[in-house]
Amino acid sequence: MPDLYIIAFKGFRRGYYYNTYHHALAPDEWVITEAERGEDMGRVSKPVPDEIKLEFEERPPSILRPSTPQDKELAQSNIGAEIEAMKKCEQLVAKHGLPMKLIDSEYQHDRNKLTFYFVSEQRVDFRALVRDLAAIYRTRIELRQIGVRDAARRLDGFGICGLRQCCVSFLKGFEPISTQFAREQNLSLNPAKISGNCGRLLCCLMYEREHYSEALARFPHQGEAYTTEKGAGVIEMINIFDSYMIVAHPNGETEKVTLTDIRKQERQTKSFFKNWHTTTE
Repeated sequence: MPDLYIIAFKGFRRGYYYNTYHHALAPDEWVITEAERGEDMGRVSKPVPDEIKLEFEERPPSILRPSTPQDKELAQSNIGAEIEAMKKCEQLVAKHGLPMKLIDSEYQHDRNKLTFYFVSEQRVDFRALVRDLAAIYRTRIELRQIGVRDAARRLDGFGICGLRQCCVSFLKGFEPISTQFAREQNLSLNPAKISGNCGRLLCCLMYEREHYSEALARFPHQGEAYTTEKGAGVIEMINIFDSYMIVAHPNGETEKVTLTDIRKQERQTKSFFKNWHTTTE
């Protein structure tokens, strides 16, 4: 059986864990894992194949055992406690006047640690807040500042496409994204149209960029002059999905030119120059 597994926790937090005690594990099974100063509870995401060689600075922690009914009861209890902890922490944030927005709270399974996630545009001195929280909950308190994209991932949701957010579904990390990607894809630069729930540019602008580049390479460049049977014009728009472009003529008339028409004209042009070259020789 595999020695290494990816375990998923609340907020789409993931990590590598060794099956040190050789438990028979199935995908989506809940397990108790080793954690700093205690135990945590997560779900088996998938095994890591033996042929994949991973390098770790330190040996990953262990999967201690499959979860029990008592573990699941405690996990349900933790969910309610986390909601109450969020409300209390929000009150204390307001009391201290801290420039931060709370996103989520997470108990370690054994309640040996309580973590609050927040976003802020600046560094926040939250030492007094931590002291107040520690006095109330009598456990180790951690406040973790995260970016807006990580916050959107923790909160989950659906994008403007109607599908679940990419950062939740399959993306493993975030890469820098530029408005240039939107221009290359002929998209409106309206922020409401090209921004995700996090307020940043859509992640799909990055991983769809290669497809657009390959598709657009089959066409002449937008804005270039192009001659059809109706005369010279300018390429006004390219539709890569339906494989055509629109050519605007000086008289105001527009013409739809399909990719098939483009390829036909290219063959005719090549044939003309080939015959002309043979004749001149």
